[in-house]
Amino acid sequence: MSVAERGTTEHGPSDGQLWSRARRGNPAAFGELFTRHSHLVYSFCFRLTASWKTAEDLTTVVFLEAWRRRSSAAAEQDAVVPWLLGIASQVARNSTRAVRRHRHILAKLPPAVIDDGLQENPAARAESEQQMQEILRVFRRLPQREQEVLALCVWGERTAAEAAIALGIPVGTVRSRLTRAHEHLRNLAEAAAQQTKPRAAMRPQPTREAT
Repeated sequence: MSVAERGTTEHGPSDGQLWSRARRGNPAAFGELFTRHSHLVYSFCFRLTASWKTAEDLTTVVFLEAWRRRSSAAAEQDAVVPWLLGIASQVARNSTRAVRRHRHILAKLPPAVIDDGLQENPAARAESEQQMQEILRVFRRLPQREQEVLALCVWGERTAAEAAIALGIPVGTVRSRLTRAHEHLRNLAEAAAQQTKPRAAMRPQPTREAT
């Protein structure tokens, strides 16, 4: 995790200082927060949707929502990034509705310039989306609450304390949900393995020609 993600930088204001200015209506400070953390939000949204285009739109929506809620949010220091990912979790639950709600603003804004390393390789982008769709098919079999903590702690690379900030729940609740999520994933993996065994046994075995 980068130093900037933790809310401090070697040169320049911390996330907390920028957020304090942004809450007072300073667009330049908010723009710096976008520059620092938009790629993390973008990657997180991609993992929740398996679509680079949707992730791009949702990244813009997340920061639009953050700006809209800035006066009522008390995110300080290390809490800025978890708070942004918490918004991302909310808007990704119904990405179509979230994008539709902001469609007029999105139409007026230029696309968020976020380099995912695959811009010049459509085939690789399509392959990564397909792979993520396969992962999400399993992931979405978990209860919603377990999906949220697992996504934040694994894909968002947040600690239990940071996930608690993002979701507005106690740290102990995050840890218990995370434990249950891992147990459910293990059970799903074991069930999938059991299903493949009969199929393998039913495959015709090669026969040797008589000599």
